[in-house]
Amino acid sequence: QVQLVESGGGLVQAGDSVRLSCAASGRTFSRYPMAWFRQGPGKEREFVAGINWSGDSTYYADLVKGRFTISRDNAKNTVYLQMNSLKPEDTAVYYCAAGSNTYYTRSPSGYAYWGQGTQVTVSS
Repeated sequence: QVQLVESGGGLVQAGDSVRLSCAASGRTFSRYPMAWFRQGPGKEREFVAGINWSGDSTYYADLVKGRFTISRDNAKNTVYLQMNSLKPEDTAVYYCAAGSNTYYTRSPSGYAYWGQGTQVTVSS
C-alpha cells in the first residue's frame, strides 16, 4: 500500500509560480515512477508530467513543457511540481500518482496509487 498527500495549491494570479509537493508513505517510494495529473472543471483527468525512479528522466505534456518542472527527493519521499508562468487554463485539481510501469504512462488507469488532490486556481 502507498499513501500520497498533495499540498501547495491555492489561489494565484496569471504569471505567478507555485510549487506543489506530494509526500509518500506506506511502501518503498524510491523505485516507483511518479507522475502529476490534473483535472479542470468539466474536464477529464489529464497527464501533466512524469519522472522515473531515480529522477534523471522526465516527460511532460505539450501544454506545460517549458513552464512546469517535475522533480523528486527520494530521501524525503517527496515529489514536486514547480509551475511557472501560470495561466487561467492551468486551473485544476492537481493529483500525484504512483505505481505505473513507466514514467511516461499518460493514462490515469496506468497508475495504482493516487493522492486526494490539491486545488490550484489561476485568476486572469
